[in-house]
Amino acid sequence: MFAIKTFLALSSIAMTNVVFALGPPAINLGTSGNFVVLAKSGVSTVSPSAITGNIAVSPGTSAAITGFSLIKAGTFATSTQVVGSVFASDFTAPTPATLTTAVLAMQAAFTDGNSRTANATINLGAGTLTGLTLAPGLYTWSNTVNVVTSLTLAGLPTDIWILKIAGGFNLAAAQKIILTGALAKNVFWVVTGSVNIGGTSSFAGVMLAKTDVTLVTGSSLTGRVLSQTAVALQKATVV
Repeated sequence: MFAIKTFLALSSIAMTNVVFALGPPAINLGTSGNFVVLAKSGVSTVSPSAITGNIAVSPGTSAAITGFSLIKAGTFATSTQVVGSVFASDFTAPTPATLTTAVLAMQAAFTDGNSRTANATINLGAGTLTGLTLAPGLYTWSNTVNVVTSLTLAGLPTDIWILKIAGGFNLAAAQKIILTGALAKNVFWVVTGSVNIGGTSSFAGVMLAKTDVTLVTGSSLTGRVLSQTAVALQKATVV
């Protein structure tokens, strides 16, 4: 009896310092999380863009990576616009196999996010978001979402947000996705339609896009952009 009471007491003490994340379970990015920009058909830039991290295209070839003035080095390439490495499906082994695995992981991550339904907040603001602050959770929309004025996600570094959008996503020019306490790696945007990050705007989170993503002139993205078609950067910053 003494041993049982002691165990319970110690368990109670230990549990007082445990922080449980709010929101849905995180989406597993697998090896697609090794890239800040990953696309299937192409990545383009209007120079100068500034990317910190690895970028890749597959099954598209290096010909689909435009505006970067690539310097090829066998399994990868470099660019003055990229602090990291650039990969494509036509580089030497093991790059093609590595990228195939990463693309499959990206697709699986999108499918996972797009299947989430439990405890969802549905069609908030009818898709027009103006000056809102969102707590951790799952948010779903059946149409296009337009962030008209800056949107804040407020919580703890352990909290999770999933924003599942059946249409497109537009962040208006000169607006921001603001993270208060939240981490970009724990914010998942699952978007079926086209994505447009407006000029000089600031976006945060992991963008899992079914179709194309455009970062308009002077915009920035903190997190990742993983597209099942193409990514267009227009003098943009990605970190």
